[in-house]
Amino acid sequence: MELMVLLNALVTRLLFVLHSLIGVWRVTAVKKEPKYWLLALLNLLLCLETGLTLKFKQGRGYKWFSPAIFLYLICIVPSLWLLEIHHGTQYCGNEPGAVQVNVSNQDFNQSRESSHGSEGTDHHIIQTAKVFVNQLSTICETVWTLALHQTFLLLLVVGRWLLPIGVEITRDQLSQLLLMFVGTAADILEFASETLDIEDVRKNYVLINAILAVWTWSMLQFPLDLAVQHIGCKPSASARRIPSLLLCRYSAELWNIGVSLFIQDGPFFIVRSILMGHFRIFNQMLVFFTAKNILVVTLQLYRLAVITLDFRATVLQKSRKGEVCCCPCEPYEAHATGHQENEMKEFVAFPPKEESQAPSEDH
Repeated sequence: MELMVLLNALVTRLLFVLHSLIGVWRVTAVKKEPKYWLLALLNLLLCLETGLTLKFKQGRGYKWFSPAIFLYLICIVPSLWLLEIHHGTQYCGNEPGAVQVNVSNQDFNQSRESSHGSEGTDHHIIQTAKVFVNQLSTICETVWTLALHQTFLLLLVVGRWLLPIGVEITRDQLSQLLLMFVGTAADILEFASETLDIEDVRKNYVLINAILAVWTWSMLQFPLDLAVQHIGCKPSASARRIPSLLLCRYSAELWNIGVSLFIQDGPFFIVRSILMGHFRIFNQMLVFFTAKNILVVTLQLYRLAVITLDFRATVLQKSRKGEVCCCPCEPYEAHATGHQENEMKEFVAFPPKEESQAPSEDH
């Protein structure tokens, strides 16, 4: 096993565990009940996954799916749920930063003076660490929750970058995936922060749970790598059917469209529409992002129509030449069965008006 692969695999998972433990610590501090430390046991799943990955995959990733990212979601999401539901017991002052810095400096000076005795440097370091932890505890709850949200999404992107890639995904595909994750993370953070900060939403327990459920649902796209990988085609009869051909050629594009419609922009639009239509909640940012979701959903549907027309034109050209291709990415077979040819003829039974010219991608 390569040293860098082992180091990246262990360091990334260690960051996941540390961030998850910080979330559990905040829940315990806010709820003031030690029983919430039991949430830290979820990290045992991540430790088990680490051992299995090192043993069977030599630290490298899997195809289409990242178990480490998925288990990290399982570890941190319950803590964020509890913090958001508990929201509202501690508020920030007008200038919290300045007050905290002044108090912090005073406490540090006192700890330094008290450590000049026989205890020595080690005692001074311990006292300084205690003062630092106490100061972190004085930061208001809303700031902590927002900071955990932000670092959570940033760590998802950075962690996916640091995790060793498998042989199925290239570095070019990984770079594309990371750029997509950055935009996705920004949209998800905006959805959670903007909607949950509305005062009328905070008064409705059902709305809070519904928004958090949609937020959790949107996070499930991060462990998957289907957005940049094409599904391989098998030269079998079932793989040469029309839906399989379409999925083979445009698997990554169709996955991106599906994520937008059913996991991200579509659910976000439904939640915001309910807030404005049923609960009569309006503000400038809510209206703007609702319009943005409508635009994205419309463009994704338009993209789906373009892909379908392009695929139909390709099949039409092949049928005129008497050719049947099992997949554009694999060697084409000239000899097809009569059943396969009938399927192609049924699919192109309604050709475009101008048959001599195939539709372009500029629709």
